[in-house]
Amino acid sequence: MKLFSFFIAFLFCQSLTAQTLLKGRVVDAKNRTLPGANVMLKGTYDGASSDSAGVFRFKTYEKDTATLVVTFVGYEPFAQKLQLNQPELNLTVKLREEANELNTVVITAGAFEASDEKKMTMLKPLDIVTTAGASADITGAMQLLPGAQRVGEQEGLFVRGGSGLETKVVIDGLIVQNPFFSSMPDLQSRGRFNPFMFKGTSFSTGGYSAQYGQAMSSVLLLNTTDKGNNNGFGLGANFAGAGLNYDRANEKYSLSVVGNYTNLTPFFKLIPQNVDWQKVPQGLGTSVTYRLKTSKTGLWKFYGMYNGTDLAMKMRNPENPSANMRFGMNNQNAFVTTTYTDSWREGKWTLNSGMSYSRNSDDISQDAFVVGRFDERLQGRVVLSRLLKGNNTLLFGTELHRLHLTNSLSGRRFDLYENFGAGFIESEIYITRALAMRVGVRGEYSSLLDRANVAPRFSLAYKTGAYSQVSFDGGVFYQTPNYNYLYRNPHLRYERADHYIVQYQVLRPKRTFRVASFYKNYDQLVREFTTRPDGTPLPFDANPWRFPWGTTDNSGHGYVKGFDAFWRDQKSIKGLDYWITYSFVDTKRLFMNYTATATPTFASKHNLSVIGKKYFNKLQMSAGLTYTYTSGRPYYNPNHERFLDDLTPAVHNVSFTASKLASIGGRFTVFYIAVDNLLGTQNVFTYRFTPDGKTRYAVGPQAFRSAFAGFSMSLSKKAQLSVNNL
Repeated sequence: MKLFSFFIAFLFCQSLTAQTLLKGRVVDAKNRTLPGANVMLKGTYDGASSDSAGVFRFKTYEKDTATLVVTFVGYEPFAQKLQLNQPELNLTVKLREEANELNTVVITAGAFEASDEKKMTMLKPLDIVTTAGASADITGAMQLLPGAQRVGEQEGLFVRGGSGLETKVVIDGLIVQNPFFSSMPDLQSRGRFNPFMFKGTSFSTGGYSAQYGQAMSSVLLLNTTDKGNNNGFGLGANFAGAGLNYDRANEKYSLSVVGNYTNLTPFFKLIPQNVDWQKVPQGLGTSVTYRLKTSKTGLWKFYGMYNGTDLAMKMRNPENPSANMRFGMNNQNAFVTTTYTDSWREGKWTLNSGMSYSRNSDDISQDAFVVGRFDERLQGRVVLSRLLKGNNTLLFGTELHRLHLTNSLSGRRFDLYENFGAGFIESEIYITRALAMRVGVRGEYSSLLDRANVAPRFSLAYKTGAYSQVSFDGGVFYQTPNYNYLYRNPHLRYERADHYIVQYQVLRPKRTFRVASFYKNYDQLVREFTTRPDGTPLPFDANPWRFPWGTTDNSGHGYVKGFDAFWRDQKSIKGLDYWITYSFVDTKRLFMNYTATATPTFASKHNLSVIGKKYFNKLQMSAGLTYTYTSGRPYYNPNHERFLDDLTPAVHNVSFTASKLASIGGRFTVFYIAVDNLLGTQNVFTYRFTPDGKTRYAVGPQAFRSAFAGFSMSLSKKAQLSVNNL
């Protein structure tokens, strides 16, 4: 649900005192800046990458002495012992070029970059929760970036003409089976995870690394934080519920415990709803995070989460939209993950390993009709990487999955069991100072399909100037078909997409420009054929919740082509951070139960986002405004001869958010307010027709305008936060 536990993430908006700030510049022997240098304290996970001006800054909790290590491709490593006896250290690091290595280009074509601090970090947690229109939701923020689009009545992340199922969410290298709260008919679902769990986000819009698979469009990579805070108890409350958290940390370990209760009754009483709620959504959630530093280089992390929700609503009966039916759902979800990372031989060898288990059940009632859904996934993953001479790298690894899925409907029960394995190897090679290449291959095997695949991937990057580069990506990407099809036909083949991407980018201090052109070719897509008893084809069934009873094969195909652009400026106006994104998509497919090749109902041709955030240091507050435009999407009109030839009106949305820092009794407090669809535009996401084709009705948002407010308070007087972090 779009407003489910909105802004609960602010419970984690806290930081420690007694830190040391390390900042400075990395230059060469001629005092030329070196962007992308790796700066860290030896034996810790504290560090940063220098930005396009060679500037770095990061904080550390280490005390007494530490060794600063700086490395950069083509230059000799730098090491200096520091005395951490003052709040701030300002350093200038001068690197000497290696005699035989001239490598400086960075391969970035596969991942979208918007952060000035880390090239593989797109948005920081505070970027996400202070962006108007994102609803403090990770995937909500991703939808405001180029290549992605908003689909208001469905869950998922829709990227470059792909469906929501074609994007996978990955935490610390492990696939998340249920990253969203269970979906309700015609309502968008929020992501389950708090932005402050993660160091940042890396959003690949295509052509991503061979390390990851089972996603034909993109992957959203989330890496959990390596350290916790030592702020004691924290309290938060808003129109959706309340939460309590506890944090404790020292140099060796950290522990975080969170509990929250959600009940949308206050919100629904204040905001008129377009949904007839029979049982107001409510639920309980909790999570535990534990981190243990096993050695100077070893780190073990554990994360466990549980959510339980219960709700009911009246909705149109798909078989008889003139009548309503009661839709109720009880969801129980649990997710546990544990990871271990280490390095040895002065960082030349690195280990990343992990295991996770997820379990989800949905008990659904549609009047007297009962539906049950259940799934669980157990997975393990091991990745080893070797740093070679000249900062070339070789990476290889493997992963194993065990899945069990159940679907019960119409008195029948369907079960699926799958053992899935994958192996991959990838190398990053610096050919010259201005030219670099990354090549990899991934192999997969599914016991359910009894098939294997081999997927090559490559990236090529050329540095065209001090701040610019051009890159080219390509590769083959496979995905197991939607499991709803496999219940009745487990002999289908992998679906496939081939990616080709050309990209140009300019990264200057606090300014980013990027433009990319892409082409995706889809093949082996699943098609469903439904016929009458006499063998004649049945007309297209537009019911989005239907179970596929027809015969299926892999004869589907399609394409996506287009371009997207991004501009972010944090420099021109002091305290103002704004960015503009635009995406153009041209796509057609023949898949699912489509009767002809057409643009899918989830794809819009034009998507524009304009985001601005202003920081007021004297007032200790920030404010943000977002405008989004999505052009019309196709919908099925049974009265027209041409299939999916009708378009919905364009969707316009203006959102506002503001936050204020305060100290109440010496305790750090954040007050926040957010307004979605500020102008109250009567947006329509899609249209549907009654079975006789005579009556059309609109599907729109849960509320045409909504306002939300709340606060978060640290009960410890130690917690502090600067407005510069907002």
